[in-house]
Amino acid sequence: MPRGYRDRAEDSLLSLIGDLPELIGNLVKAEIDAAKVWISKTAKDAGVGSVWFLVALFFLFWAVPVILTFAIAGLSSWWPVWLSALAVLGILILAVLFFALLGILKFRKVLRRQNPAQAVGDDIRIVKEAGDDRL
Repeated sequence: MPRGYRDRAEDSLLSLIGDLPELIGNLVKAEIDAAKVWISKTAKDAGVGSVWFLVALFFLFWAVPVILTFAIAGLSSWWPVWLSALAVLGILILAVLFFALLGILKFRKVLRRQNPAQAVGDDIRIVKEAGDDRL
C-alpha cells in the first residue's frame, strides 16, 4: 500500500465526513503547488524562447544591410552606383511612408473605439439623467 494512504472501506460515514476538511485542504495545497511548478516552468520556457527570438532579430538586423547592399550592387550593373543607391533609398522611403500610413490608420481606428471605462461612465451618466427626468 502506498505511503500515506489507508483502506477506508471500513470507516463510517461520519468519520469520512470528518476527514473531508483535511482532504480538501490537502487538495488545495497540492493544486497550489502544482500551479507554482507550472508557472515556474512556463516562465523559464518563455524566457528561453524570448532569448531565441532576440537572437533571430539580431541576425535579421544585420541581414537588412546585406540585402540593401545586394540590391544596390545589382542595380549598379545597369546604372551608376550613386543612382542605384538613390533608387534603393527612394524605395525604402516609399516603404516607410506606406507602412507609417497603415500604422496611423490603425491607431486612428483604435482611438475612435470606446474603451470599457468610457462605456461605464456613459451608462452612469444616462442612468443619472433618466433619474433626474422622473423627479
